[in-house]
Amino acid sequence: MSLKIVVCVKYVPDASGDRGFGGDLTVDREGVDGLLSELDEYAVEQALRVAEASGGDAEVTVVTVGPEDARDAVRKALSMGADRGVHVEDDGIHGSDVMGTSLVLAAAVEKVGFDLVVCGMASTDGVAGVVPALLAERLGVAQATLLSEVSVDGSVVRGRRDGEGAVEVLEAALPAVVSVTDQSGEARYPSFKGIMAAKKKPVESWDLDDLDLDGDEVGLEGAWTLVDEATQRPARTAGTIVTDEGEGGKQLAAFLASQKFI
Repeated sequence: MSLKIVVCVKYVPDASGDRGFGGDLTVDREGVDGLLSELDEYAVEQALRVAEASGGDAEVTVVTVGPEDARDAVRKALSMGADRGVHVEDDGIHGSDVMGTSLVLAAAVEKVGFDLVVCGMASTDGVAGVVPALLAERLGVAQATLLSEVSVDGSVVRGRRDGEGAVEVLEAALPAVVSVTDQSGEARYPSFKGIMAAKKKPVESWDLDDLDLDGDEVGLEGAWTLVDEATQRPARTAGTIVTDEGEGGKQLAAFLASQKFI
């Protein structure tokens, strides 16, 4: 039986852009370019490595939740080598927090069918890092998070977690959810052949009705967390220049003391 691997990815605002909040205090995704979260590229890479190690007896499906442009994240993963994609898009999802996002992802993953779900360690916009655990809980399966190495042997997934003082080796029976770190191996760069092939790979579009979910469970209405207030970060100033004319050390110490650094 073919191994069914699902990779959950996110379309995020480019960190190099001028990111901010919209009028409803949700992340402004229209005023800045977006892309596949860099940390999710590692998840795609590990899923592809597991599929390749299976001798081709595996299918990799990429799932994302987000606005229309989020389809670009799916296409990037398909160009890397994934087989098919699913894009969940619905106006009711706007403003979802980790609870709502994990609910939608769980419903989509269940509909796709899975043996192994692979996630990045966190998204580069929210950086909460809890969606993989929430997803495993909603799916009712084991989780092995923050792995730097992943492999599948029969009906068991194994991984290595590198800590500051120790290395842990974890294993879980499939089906399971794993998340991988940015130390798990450099993500492959899509080849021209892969980019062209991705255009022919299927990408399904689902909404909340397709997943039998109610709008009041997700979005701003269903969010467990809300942003009450946001203030634009002030522009960076030139700073204070100390001209050393024999008293530079004293001036520097006085400045550090005034800023309560010493």
